[in-house]
Formats: sequence, structure tokens, C-alpha cells
Amino acid sequence: MEHARPLPAYLVTRYKGWKATTYTENKEWYRHLAEDGQHPRAMVISCCDSRVHVTSMFGADQGEFFLHRNVANLVPPYNPDGHHHGTSAAIEYAVMALKVSHVIVMGHSGCGGVEGCYEMCSGNAPALDEPGSFVGRWMDILRPGFDRLPNGDDDTRKRALEKASVVVSLENLMSFPFVNSAVEEGKLSLHGLWNDIGEGGLECYDPTSGEFVAL
Repeated sequence: MEHARPLPAYLVTRYKGWKATTYTENKEWYRHLAEDGQHPRAMVISCCDSRVHVTSMFGADQGEFFLHRNVANLVPPYNPDGHHHGTSAAIEYAVMALKVSHVIVMGHSGCGGVEGCYEMCSGNAPALDEPGSFVGRWMDILRPGFDRLPNGDDDTRKRALEKASVVVSLENLMSFPFVNSAVEEGKLSLHGLWNDIGEGGLECYDPTSGEFVAL
């Protein structure tokens, strides 16, 4: 592959530091993970935003979370059309093969994908409306959330849409037959979270009230 280049020097330095310290101090654990395979109890679907760091937030070790990240932490509706579905494949693997006990969807403040959806649905981002926009067509998943937004100023509605991205994803998770069955059988539970990055806050979705409650 002629366009590939060597890894940036700063990443090489960081890797060597990790190998000499964290890895060396926990060598037996890493070898255990390699030989025994992964047995995570939870799958976390979060945004690919570089500021969202789920493992740090929960103090998770390697092998504890099965992580899937995408733009705006969205889960598409179940659609077995034979095309490429990375998020759906990850969910299928987590539930059917790894048999996780929990699936957690975590949104966050200041989400660029959600803001793009808001602008697109408001008619202010024509480029995202183009058929060839990967971001735009992905954010179509969140249109039902935009349609349900309460009245208010733009900032309030954007924050509400960030939380709607979590709720829509939870709704879409239940459209997967194997997720629905596992939930109904008590083998799987679904959870929705929203993280305020600047304040370090975490809110949990309460399906009874339909609100997000601070932890």
C-alpha cells in the first residue's frame, strides 16, 4: 500500500513507554486476556468524539467493556438487507456471541454529529442533505428525535437532541429480534447515559419518566 506511512514519532514514543511500564507491570494479565479470550459483561455504544473516554470514566480494565464507537452514538433500526452494517454487526456479536448482560448507549454534550443533524433537519446544512453525504445519511437515523423536540432556543433544543440520540438508539435496539428476545427473557438490560464533558456529569435515562436523571 504505497500511501501508507510510518507511525508518527510521538505515538511510537508513547507506545514504547506503555510497553516498558503498564504492560511490563501487568504482563500476566495481558497474557491471560490473549489466551482466555474476552468475556465482557457490557457493551458500550458511544460517540467517536475524541473527548469521550468511557474506560477512564468507569475505571475499566482491558477486557471489561466491548466498545463500539460511531458518529453520535447511534443505533440504526434492524434492517437485514445484506449490505454493510458495522454497528448492527457489533451488536449481533456482543449479544449473540459474547452474551453481554448489558448494552449501554452513551451520548454527550457538544456532539458535532448531533449538531449537524439539527442543522440539516432545520434546512441549514444542504451539503448534509446530499445523497452522497455519509454523515448526512447516517444522521437520518436521528430525524425521529428531531421531530419530537420541544419548543425552545437552539441551544436547548440541541441538548435535547443529544439526549434524543440515546433514546432513539434504545428504541432501535429493541427492533433487533435477538435483542428483544434477550431483554424479554431477562438475559439483557439496556441503559441510556448522557455525559456533560465540561462538568464531568453523567445522567441516566429513566424510561418511566422519560427524563435523564443525574447520577
